Amino acid sequence: MAAKPMAAGSIAAKSGLIPRPGILDIAPYVPGTSALPGSAPVVKLSSNETPLGPSPAAIEAYRAEATRLSRYPDGSARPLREALAALHGIDADRIVCGAGSDELLNLLAAAYLGPGDEAIYTAHGFLVYKIAILARGATPVVAPETNLTADVDAILERVTPATRMVFLANPNNPTGTYLPAAEINRLHAGLPDDVLLVLDAAYAEYVRTRDYESGIALVDAHDNVVMTRTFSKIYGLASLRIGWAYCPSAVADTLNRIRGPFNVTGPSIAAGVAALKDRPHVEEAIAHNEAFLGAVAERLARIGLEITPSVGNFLLVHFPDTPGRTAQEADAYLHGRRIILRRVTEYGFPNALRMTIGTDVENQATIEALTAFMDAA
Repeated sequence: MAAKPMAAGSIAAKSGLIPRPGILDIAPYVPGTSALPGSAPVVKLSSNETPLGPSPAAIEAYRAEATRLSRYPDGSARPLREALAALHGIDADRIVCGAGSDELLNLLAAAYLGPGDEAIYTAHGFLVYKIAILARGATPVVAPETNLTADVDAILERVTPATRMVFLANPNNPTGTYLPAAEINRLHAGLPDDVLLVLDAAYAEYVRTRDYESGIALVDAHDNVVMTRTFSKIYGLASLRIGWAYCPSAVADTLNRIRGPFNVTGPSIAAGVAALKDRPHVEEAIAHNEAFLGAVAERLARIGLEITPSVGNFLLVHFPDTPGRTAQEADAYLHGRRIILRRVTEYGFPNALRMTIGTDVENQATIEALTAFMDAA
């Protein structure tokens, strides 16, 4: 189990250094369990990592950088931005790269939010949004969802003269639900021109529905939309922390003024470029997810678990609210079988677990374990 964070005030009270008001009210982000005691192998399906791993070409490119570790990387990550621009048909000068999309989300908040401002996100949105908002002294505003899906009307109803930003994960994590392009366009049309819409499209590559758009077209057409993406999911480079944002020119200029001068490492840039060029590897990852996402959901539903329909590479699995069958008990049972899923209590789902789609063997082991758990209750 992940260590429980110490109460913020208990540490600060021992120091004469007092953080800015509001900082100690922020609950630290606590990632899911990633390891279990003992040396036996673990099935880790808790972090939405690709079961195929990174492209062999990306690994080779990363290793080739070992002889250049004494040199600073390209300060603007230009090789990576140009590779992204070529792949997506966009302007490299409007791309900003960062140490994961988390850094970019925080940079956006740092650039456009401050005390007295408000920023909106949805009830089950990515936890980093709230942290980024509070860290700038702004006020987080939560919009309720409908059927575990972002609700455009609910978001627009919460826009006030103080609203400066809307964070929207599309698809959303941990629910796996999404808004079609028409609804995203309707959301943007309802926002004032001085409100920045941030579309977090970390799982865009997995979406196969025809009514989905990652946000590129909207960024191209407007001055108040940013799309963020990551190399941590389908590209299998989570450990390298590579993210990117496609922005209006003015926003890109702003972010480049406040980001770290060498915020993406040389090995990360090289691996990212190689990963982008290995399209067969990406297509294999997409095909693998398509083959197993629906099949795993169907198998779990068959044993009495409720599954939220997902377009990502993961499933939100809801457990019965009865003794012996709760998510907490299932989590402990799975740990006993060396299987790790993600607890999502902090996302508002105390009785659910999130399961990443893994290899055929990992998926089967998890289904068998959950079947035994449900049968034993």
